[in-house]
Amino acid sequence: MAITAAMVKELREMSGAGMMDCKKALTQTEGDMEKAMDYLRENGMAKAQKKADRIAAEGLCEGLVSEDGKSAAVVEVNSETDFVAKNEKFQQFVHEVAQQAMSTSAADMDAFMAEPWKFDETKTVADALVAEIAVISENLKIRRFAQMKEENGFIQAYTHAGGKIVVLVDVETDVVNDAVVEMAKNVAMQAAAMRPKYNTRAEIGQDYIEKEKEILLAAAKNEKPNANEKILNGMVMGRINKELSEICLQDQVYVKAEDGKQSVGKYVAEVAKANGAKISIKGFIRYETGEGIEKKQENFAEEVAAQIKG
Repeated sequence: MAITAAMVKELREMSGAGMMDCKKALTQTEGDMEKAMDYLRENGMAKAQKKADRIAAEGLCEGLVSEDGKSAAVVEVNSETDFVAKNEKFQQFVHEVAQQAMSTSAADMDAFMAEPWKFDETKTVADALVAEIAVISENLKIRRFAQMKEENGFIQAYTHAGGKIVVLVDVETDVVNDAVVEMAKNVAMQAAAMRPKYNTRAEIGQDYIEKEKEILLAAAKNEKPNANEKILNGMVMGRINKELSEICLQDQVYVKAEDGKQSVGKYVAEVAKANGAKISIKGFIRYETGEGIEKKQENFAEEVAAQIKG
């Protein structure tokens, strides 16, 4: 049976596997799509280990929140290419990993990977990952997960760019209405856009502050070698405060502020007052796909040529 480009395209969209792998699978199975999928799965299992050293810096993050809003989880699952990240089968796998994270009791990634896969308890999470690599034909990695719980309020999730960024915000409140939920969404969007490192200044260690003061004081002395101590200290504290207002979520300028000056903390307080509520943003988790991973620079033409050569 002649293997057409349309058949190869269909199998690639179904499996996420490479072009040449799809063509070979169809050739070996005489164009039977179901058997070709089995072929990719069976042969991919043997190749999964070989793919382990390939950089996986693309992929998706996903956040899930329970129906009552009291618990949530977020995961990051990486792939080698953005093409695979757009594949429905990969997206379903990420969703299943997020569901696993919602119910896990694991304290770290090693324990998470070793626990039974909730969709087939004859496998571990690690086994499920290897099986997915077999079908996708790329190196995949479950990179990280986190859980959040809030009994006295709710958790708000925000997903940006289809899963490139996911934020969970922990809101402690005695009033939950449309205005408070809208506030929580806005705070989550703020965290997604402005990349804060901390929720409040209280989370920043004094060692970090003292180190920054040393660096900034040295810089200030170089800029104004004849300035007295009072002026230098003023320069240092001004720069420290500016830095903290950029890296602390509640100190950041609220991006939707009409005056361009209102902080996130003051915005939250304003909403609390307007709704007769006690509201505290207790924390947030922000995942960005591939964050901190050095990405390999790919040449698409070279990649295709390499695949054709086998």
